[in-house]
Amino acid sequence: MALKRNLMGQLLLHVTMGFALLYTKDLEVKAQSELPTPSQQPPSSDMTTASTMTTPSPPTTQSPQPSFDKPTKMQWAKAGNKIKLLEWLIEGCWSENNQPCPEAKEPEEVEYEGYDGFYNNLARPDLGAVDTPLLRRWPAAYKDGVYEPSGHDRPNPLDLSEQLLKGEIGTMSKTGKTALLVFFGQQVVEEILDAQRPACPPEYFNIKIPESHPYFRNKPHHSEMPLLRTRYDMRTGFSPGNPRQQLNEITPWLDGGLIYGTTKAWSDHLRMYENGTMAPHGLLAASNGGLFPDYNKVRLPMANPPPPFYHGEFIRKHETFKVDRFFKLGNPRGNENPFLLTFGILWFRWHNHLASYLNNAHPQWNDEKVYNEARKWVIASQQHIVINEWLPEWLGRKLDTYKGYDPSTDPQIDQFFQAAAFRFGHTLVPPGVYLRDYAKNDCMLVKNVSKESRKKDLIINGTVRTCNSFWRPQDFIEATTTEGKFIDIDRVLMGMAFQLCEEEDHKIVEDLRGRVFGPLEFSRRDLMAINIQRGRDHGLPDYNTARQVFGLKRINKVTDFKYVDRKIQGAFMKLHNNTLDNVDVWVGGILETNNGPGELFTKIIKDQFTRIRDGDRFWYKNMNNRLFTKEQVGRLEQLSVYDIILSVTELNYDDIQTNPFVAPSQDNGLNDLHPKCREVLLNKNCTRQNDSQDFLCHYLPQINVSKVEECTEPETYDYFSGSEESFIFTFIGNGLLILGFVGILFSLVRHKKKEQRERMSRTAEMARQSFRTERHLIRYSVFEWVDQKSPLRPVVVVMNPDNKQLQVRNQVGHLLRAMDLAHGQLIEVYIISDGRHLMLRVRNDYDLVLKFESEYLRENFLQGFEQFIQQVGVTRQRITMALPPALRQAVTRKDRQMRLEMFFRVVFSQAFKISHSEDEILKLDSQAAREIIYTELTRSEFAEALSMPAESEFVRKMFSLVDKDRNGFISFREFVDMLIIFAKGTADDKAKLMFDMYDINATGQLTQADFKNMIMSLMENVRADVQQQDLQTAINTILSAEGLANKDVITVEDFQRLLSNNEGRLGIDQLNLTGIPVPQGKVAALNRRTFIDHARVTVSSIYRDVREPMSETTSNTDAVHSSVRNDPTIDNDQENNRKEEPIESSFWISIKRNIENYSREIFWLALYTFVLLAIFAERAYYYSVEREHSGLRQIAGYGVTVTRGAASAMMFTYSSLLITMCRNTITVLRDTFLHIYIPFDLAVSFHKYIAMWALVFTVMHCIGHAFNFYSISTQTSDDLTCLFRNFFHSTHEIPKFHYWCWQTITGVTGILLTLLTALMFIFALPLARRRLYNAFWYTHSLYPVFYLLMILHGAGRLIQPPYFYYFFLGPCVLFTVDRLISVRRKKVEIPVLKAELLPSDVTFLEIKKPNDFEYKSGQWVRVACPDLSTSEYHPFTLSSAPHEKNLTIHIRGVGPWTTNIRRIYDPNLLGENPLPKIRLDGPYGEGHQDWYKFDVAVLVGGGIGVTPFASILKDIVFRSNMQHNTACKKVCRLLYHMKIIQ
Repeated sequence: MALKRNLMGQLLLHVTMGFALLYTKDLEVKAQSELPTPSQQPPSSDMTTASTMTTPSPPTTQSPQPSFDKPTKMQWAKAGNKIKLLEWLIEGCWSENNQPCPEAKEPEEVEYEGYDGFYNNLARPDLGAVDTPLLRRWPAAYKDGVYEPSGHDRPNPLDLSEQLLKGEIGTMSKTGKTALLVFFGQQVVEEILDAQRPACPPEYFNIKIPESHPYFRNKPHHSEMPLLRTRYDMRTGFSPGNPRQQLNEITPWLDGGLIYGTTKAWSDHLRMYENGTMAPHGLLAASNGGLFPDYNKVRLPMANPPPPFYHGEFIRKHETFKVDRFFKLGNPRGNENPFLLTFGILWFRWHNHLASYLNNAHPQWNDEKVYNEARKWVIASQQHIVINEWLPEWLGRKLDTYKGYDPSTDPQIDQFFQAAAFRFGHTLVPPGVYLRDYAKNDCMLVKNVSKESRKKDLIINGTVRTCNSFWRPQDFIEATTTEGKFIDIDRVLMGMAFQLCEEEDHKIVEDLRGRVFGPLEFSRRDLMAINIQRGRDHGLPDYNTARQVFGLKRINKVTDFKYVDRKIQGAFMKLHNNTLDNVDVWVGGILETNNGPGELFTKIIKDQFTRIRDGDRFWYKNMNNRLFTKEQVGRLEQLSVYDIILSVTELNYDDIQTNPFVAPSQDNGLNDLHPKCREVLLNKNCTRQNDSQDFLCHYLPQINVSKVEECTEPETYDYFSGSEESFIFTFIGNGLLILGFVGILFSLVRHKKKEQRERMSRTAEMARQSFRTERHLIRYSVFEWVDQKSPLRPVVVVMNPDNKQLQVRNQVGHLLRAMDLAHGQLIEVYIISDGRHLMLRVRNDYDLVLKFESEYLRENFLQGFEQFIQQVGVTRQRITMALPPALRQAVTRKDRQMRLEMFFRVVFSQAFKISHSEDEILKLDSQAAREIIYTELTRSEFAEALSMPAESEFVRKMFSLVDKDRNGFISFREFVDMLIIFAKGTADDKAKLMFDMYDINATGQLTQADFKNMIMSLMENVRADVQQQDLQTAINTILSAEGLANKDVITVEDFQRLLSNNEGRLGIDQLNLTGIPVPQGKVAALNRRTFIDHARVTVSSIYRDVREPMSETTSNTDAVHSSVRNDPTIDNDQENNRKEEPIESSFWISIKRNIENYSREIFWLALYTFVLLAIFAERAYYYSVEREHSGLRQIAGYGVTVTRGAASAMMFTYSSLLITMCRNTITVLRDTFLHIYIPFDLAVSFHKYIAMWALVFTVMHCIGHAFNFYSISTQTSDDLTCLFRNFFHSTHEIPKFHYWCWQTITGVTGILLTLLTALMFIFALPLARRRLYNAFWYTHSLYPVFYLLMILHGAGRLIQPPYFYYFFLGPCVLFTVDRLISVRRKKVEIPVLKAELLPSDVTFLEIKKPNDFEYKSGQWVRVACPDLSTSEYHPFTLSSAPHEKNLTIHIRGVGPWTTNIRRIYDPNLLGENPLPKIRLDGPYGEGHQDWYKFDVAVLVGGGIGVTPFASILKDIVFRSNMQHNTACKKVCRLLYHMKIIQ
């Protein structure tokens, strides 16, 4: 640095010497020119010689020296000389002829002022920082003391504005204040205060519009004027001790925030061009050759309300203007109007003017240094001009003398200042501003501008209308004159400097009072009403309290407002109910106005700026911050706004007065103005505000109604407009797609049926091979009507006279049903008169309804049928009937099964003392109950009840045993007799059991006829040697002896008395059949055996046949069975459990039984449901109560409550579904103690239960969003930006429904989730699972996509942060691990060793057991057949036992896959081909795999459901043979319709 200074010094020395030599040479030339002529020469030649030889003496005048005084405006305020002002200001000297100044001292390294206000006060770093609460000098006066607005009992703000503050335009300031002073004041408030941004979420505090108000009677015809409450500290507003505190979003310091922004990042963007390059030399990025700041192409978040002037264009286009049309400024609202923008550009140019000078003066500085130094001088200039120039003219007095920095001072903006006092300037705002030309152009008003399409009639009579200029300042600043030059800020400044503002009073021009800008839905609002409402929003106390706060006396009478006429005073008192104790601060303060702010406002404003100045550590006069020297401070205080304006514009010094805040006068540069400018001015007497002295002020003619255009009218906007089509098409489209899924389902089903028919027709020829060995049989191809809901199925009716059967087979040849005519005497033939149908009916069977393709085929069938019934010897009865009544009375298989189910239900409920009522168990009337008694079973039905083939030896012998009358059917009486024989207990118990079984309705009495039938059946069982006639006589004799012959009904007491008196005669002692072995010699001794004897013989033969192959282990098995049979504990427990209970009502019995049987299931379902509903309720409560006043809640009402609650419930349910899908985990847990408490067996059922809840909440969520999205689409863009801040949209865009639905990740994923959910649930219907299992499987396999969409749906953060992972993470990890286990398990192809087609569409497969395949009896596997599909797996229980070398499964054909399995393993179709292989996945656990852990195991199953018990029963035998020690001592197996106790 020293070396540089030496070099600089040497350079200056050489330059000085050069100037000296040149100066000497000039003197010589001048001296020679001034030498006398020869006539004037002295007579002495010596003198001449001497004079020519002598060097001329130095001149007597000294060379010009640099000046240290401020240059005059004539010296610097002209083109080419404006740099001299900066030389003086910064260096302290200037030279008119570029004379060198003394070497300037290099500025010290100092702390530059920050941007966000933090650490201005080192003791309290956040004091005066951005986003800190406004200052309260008095406790908040909220209605509830916490946050509800004050002033609820004060007059309507619109009434106050309309009746007290209304005034005509064209009044003039009484003190000579200019429009430039007023709009400079706006940029001052924008520098220190920004507390107008709405809170988020938005809180509406609308102002009701009186019916007499123009807003109601005329446009926009609204009932409320919209207004949003301002932002506040979210940590406040919870209690009276912590009331709501509003925020100042910028710093209260005069720190250049208006110019540079309040963050370093914002400041950097002001220096950066669109291409990302930084402006060099510490400059702010500029456009238009440096005239204006750069355009906002980077889209800084600057305020961008819609200009009311172009409202019609916005309605047509459904968008406003883009934010990139604005200039980049430090103040986001700096582009509000051309007058405010003028000062923003002014300060921008002042910075670049300083930066350019500093860069040239200090070439060694880097750009950052230049920028910060220029910024330092700009901030200091601003501080000085605001406090020392502008504020005295505004208040009419100066602040007290600065005494230095006071760190104890809080500079924050006072609530009274923000909401009332500083809004005093509204009364001064003119309705427009003149645009005036330069003095060189005669100071004429600018009237000729180039007209563009959007700028037609831009300037009228040389004025810019205030109300029509909002948010379109570039239209005026960038407008060009006819000469092609910008209007620029020069003409605006010149016009404002000569124009008086409006009069200092309480009247406001319509540009603010009724025509200020507003949102699209209310384009013109009343700023005065907003002022009043804002004070109430902030909880300000009343006017008199505010006066008391600032040490002023209270106003007790309206006449104290002495500057208000009596008419206004009267209206004031009427509005306030003749009291002055509940007046808004703004209203009372503005009524004090006279020449300037009233007493209260003056106090508030003075206090505020004093605190701002004294509390600022970086104040330019605080010498401790070392920012400036005393000399620099002295020069700063000589700087004026006039100097700055002339420095950065093309104005000459004679274009405006010296103090442009006050009108020109003799004391304010009037005489320095160009004569042409003085000619256009008018004059009047004005009064100085500070000393009330009159002076003659000069001004342009005041703007009135005749000189300006009218303000555009208030307009409205429907935000839903433009969304109608997308809203309708979206929901209709989704609905149609969902219906399309349903249509696809049914289309696929029909296509599947068509394929099946085609496949069946192709295999028909192969099927006929099964009939070639039966050529003597008569066959007919027809369609069978099954029931009302089932489609017709193609069948082959075979008339077999040998077996006396009418057989119905499928087209492959498998027997579907057989109508046995061997025991029937009559067959009813119903001829359908209005169709090609035929119905056949026989006793004890369901009807056969056939449809023929033509009448001819039906007649052909009838002819063959006539021959058939003649061969079998059956009587035929023909009946003609129409089709509908015939189908209504047809007994279908389902009807027959229900009748049989009632049959067995009655039998078993009576036999085993099951507590029931007629309504619960039978659900029949007494007549139907009697029909049950006379129901008879065929042998095929009896076999089906046992789940065994009708041709099996067991079925044949048991049926023969039970069918005592040999009529080919088992009646109710016969079935009861059998149960009595096998029932356990004494003979009395069995007799009592018989009575109870005949007493179906549990009335305790029988009719005499039923009683006789019961006694006859009893005696037939024990006295086979008695003839039928003798039995009738004996029964009548017994009844007469007991006095029962004449009784219509016999009670249970009568029966018990009869038994005790006639036990020997009835022989009931023989009913005590306790075992199978037959007494020695008894069978051979009796020629005619009793029914009991027949039972002994039959059962003995059956079980002997079964046990013969196992004789080698008989001794061991008998020992085990003996120990089991003789265990008294188990028997006693069973007897106690079978004690008859009192009969209760059906309702309570149903409740009790369900609770007993499903206690664990009920508990877990109830617990899950409770948790699920609690999750729903928590979110619903949160958005209904805790967020009741939030914007979204206010917009969507309770729709958001429903959708958010449903969303959380959906997250829980869909996450829970994954747990039920963890098969491996469930299998492992089933072997732990947890299976005692948790019903793992119901995983699939629980999966369905959860899925149903998920569907319910999904539907709720979707329907709720249909309403929510409508509500959202009707809201303002700003509100939606606040509510959905994670969904960015440009400020010019008006988001429509299609934006939210189709242009956001939440909307798109929501649509996809809805459709995917519909697809999965539709194809999970029983119809799809039964007929289109592949479609069900493939759609359900989309669950990874579903969960991915769920994650993305929440990641959009539309309403709340992502919430799904709270529910999803745990189940997802568990499910992933479980799936990895399944993937690692080897799925091998295994050969099928044996395949057999069993009745009831059951297919038996014997499979080779894979190596290392271990399982427990009762477990299940997943099976796939590669010949059908390699990925389609179905679960089946293993019917083999673990010790067997092969695996066996039984597959019942109930769907496409199982039906196809039966087809591909059909030996008739396979021929010589090998059996197709299968794949296994498993084993997986079931609840009955741990049967051996319990003392008593009761196995209950029906139909194909008994297959796991085959595995268990085999395991029992194996364990018994191996003498395996197990806890189980007794196994009870309850089949469907049959219970066998071993």
